[in-house]
Amino acid sequence: MSTYAIIGAGPSGLAAARALQKAGVAFDGFEASHDVGGLWDITNPRSTMYESAHLISSRTTTEFAEFPMRSRVDYPGHRVLQGYFGDYADHFRLRERFRFDTRVTRLEPRDGGWDLTAEDASGSSTQWYDGVILANGTLAEPNVPTFRGAFDGEILHTSAYKDASLLTGKRVLLIGAGNSGCDIAVDAVHHAASIDMSVRRGYYFVPRYLFGRPSDTLNQGKPLPAKIKQFIDTRILRAFTGDPVRFGFPKPDYKIYESHPIVNTLILNHLGQGDLRIRPDIDRFEGHTVHFRDGSSDEYDLVLLATGYTLDYPFVAKEHLAWRGASPRLFLNMFPASFNGLFVVGMIEASGIGWQGRYEQAELLAAYLRAVATAPDAASRFRARVANEAWPDVTGGYNYLGLDRMSYYVNKDAYRGAMRAEKKKLEDA
Repeated sequence: MSTYAIIGAGPSGLAAARALQKAGVAFDGFEASHDVGGLWDITNPRSTMYESAHLISSRTTTEFAEFPMRSRVDYPGHRVLQGYFGDYADHFRLRERFRFDTRVTRLEPRDGGWDLTAEDASGSSTQWYDGVILANGTLAEPNVPTFRGAFDGEILHTSAYKDASLLTGKRVLLIGAGNSGCDIAVDAVHHAASIDMSVRRGYYFVPRYLFGRPSDTLNQGKPLPAKIKQFIDTRILRAFTGDPVRFGFPKPDYKIYESHPIVNTLILNHLGQGDLRIRPDIDRFEGHTVHFRDGSSDEYDLVLLATGYTLDYPFVAKEHLAWRGASPRLFLNMFPASFNGLFVVGMIEASGIGWQGRYEQAELLAAYLRAVATAPDAASRFRARVANEAWPDVTGGYNYLGLDRMSYYVNKDAYRGAMRAEKKKLEDA
């Protein structure tokens, strides 16, 4: 019987484990930390979680469909979510399938499979697998830009931020926005001596609630065409949140949903109250002084980089994942066209796709692996489609920004539809 390895026991790794378990595909799991949950476990040494973190998508659009959360909170915090993953792993007896405190250090192809080398407290060992599923997440390796000049204060990436005590009494400059950046800016209002945000582009701000309901639970039926949804939602947001330009943000040079929106309108409240300021892009550092592109400057004690993350699969050479620019080029963000025995679960970003979307990825992968063992002709036809036919358009008609962080972004409806179609072809063969 073929056996596969799963790297990571966060949401994507657990989804992969559950799908393979249901399909009867043998696997071993590896997790560098001491427990399940991935970044949602704030005690995980590589977690980028912070104390004030909550879901930015609502509970019902995020949870695994076959295992609803016990919490009735619309936007639960990270400790509730870590408990949820523990309950999920225990309920389906997945925890016992993982080796914890075991870090995968190298993958090397051999004899049609992969040698996996891992380290734990007892040392390093290597084991051969028919294939390996990379599910180690997308938000662990900080993207740290370089700047002209030198800053004499403290510079930290937001991945190192855990709680607001770090900010107490300090003059803080936060570079970048994004959802975590805006969360931290709101924290800073209550603890820092001052807080400024340097941004280079505009953003769309979505309230957590619209018409008394979590905003992402609206329009859950048949998706609207991209242009119509952009037209309608832009006007709804303008009515509910106003124009962020009046608070100091640049005007967006793109349409809504062409980049991930900010699900945080508290920051607009604090801007309106004068609790923080928006500043332009950075020109250079000079001692404690930061010079901005508009010629203005100010002094700061702490610079926090809310500059996002880069994809990182450090244990395998990039050539095996067909990297192109900032991300691997994979069929449905999962399958290398070479079908070399490596697979990826979780390399997707999409507004509203949730963990159920990752589980649907894992279901498609499990269907393929089962077909390899029980219906080789169906598996062969799947590989031929990937090699010879045009890949499905998963943009949903949206013209996503050409940014590194958007290189693996998809539209949830188009993407899930494409996965369902491929899974049906595999299972009907």
